Amino acid sequence: MTQSPLADHARSYLQRLCVEIPARCVGSPGNRAATDFFADTIASFGFTTESPVFDCLDWTQQGATLDVGGQAFAALVSPYSLGCAVTAPFVAISTIGELEVAEVAQQIVVLQGDIAKEQLMPKNFVFYNPAEHQRIIRALESHRPCAIVAATSRNPEMAGAVYPFPLIEDGDFDIPSVYMTEEEGQRLIGRAGQTLSLEIRAQRKPAQGCNVIARKGAQSDRRVVLFAHIDAKQGTPGALDNAVGITTLLLLAELLSDYDRDLGVEIVALNGEDYYAAPGEMQYLQLNAGRFDNIVLGINLDGLGYRAGRTAYSLYDCPPDLTDAIQGVFATRSEFVAGEPWVQGDHGLFLMNQRPALALTSERVYELLLNIVHTAHDQPEILDVNKLVETAFALRAVLNCLV
Repeated sequence: MTQSPLADHARSYLQRLCVEIPARCVGSPGNRAATDFFADTIASFGFTTESPVFDCLDWTQQGATLDVGGQAFAALVSPYSLGCAVTAPFVAISTIGELEVAEVAQQIVVLQGDIAKEQLMPKNFVFYNPAEHQRIIRALESHRPCAIVAATSRNPEMAGAVYPFPLIEDGDFDIPSVYMTEEEGQRLIGRAGQTLSLEIRAQRKPAQGCNVIARKGAQSDRRVVLFAHIDAKQGTPGALDNAVGITTLLLLAELLSDYDRDLGVEIVALNGEDYYAAPGEMQYLQLNAGRFDNIVLGINLDGLGYRAGRTAYSLYDCPPDLTDAIQGVFATRSEFVAGEPWVQGDHGLFLMNQRPALALTSERVYELLLNIVHTAHDQPEILDVNKLVETAFALRAVLNCLV
């Protein structure tokens, strides 16, 4: 198969995932449309599929109004926040120590400075949850302010290119909250001692989502598993993050339409990397408890295909013979480069189970985190689909070198 038809297919997949489907947030109608699309398309290439369901939240919001003494302040609703309509005194807090001794019941707290320097991990997030974050959450829940206003800056490592970023993004946390820029926060703090009125128009709804697991080849004792997350943050088309990974998996599936080797190939559209509870990842761990040992190699695709730079690959816990084989594939392809290790992606599921892993992303991933990821700028127009095609061919070559 030549690359030209695959490039056309890649454009069609990206159009479907990023334009025709308005949003891919877990639990949303768009998310269900995306998983259905993936399942139907990969089945057309001869893969058997299953779509195990999990419970989650859908969440909608219609904005927030924040007012002090008749003066309005710009505030954004924290994702998955409960709605509220409260009027109360407010107090500004900048450190954990201040929060732990503050008497803020029936007041609104404005968090700014050091305490709002990075996005808090959701309270029940199991993969990474710093003690400092847990301490802040405990203090807030024990002191029970009636609402939270967070003034945040930039933190691309944790929140992508979003400014301001939501300090709290957690459907298990029940104190209503909004966030604003540092500048707006300073303007608000200048009105300390006055009464703040806050209305948050938001609703949580019980919903369901699913992973899509597609298989070919012998599936019992030896398999290669390929991941890409199919969900996206609210407010972004999610082209780089991560329609590109899903598109590349579909291109690879097409290249494997006549695959009949014994080595099992499992292609998974994981659903939840950009959702507070990572439900798809948790479900996959549960479904594969005691079965990770038969994974020969785990591969994760996320954020590749940016029009500038090359595609970066990185290896984790690979034995020497596997390392040599994979590097041999990429050494013959000038569009790939060895990249820096990163552990923030779904290949962490392989690492925590001591399985060899390969991750692919854009060479300029940190530039993208600073300027593009999680924003409305993450559009198909910033991509080069030929890089996705090249990656699909390279992954087929990796599979062919595994015996």
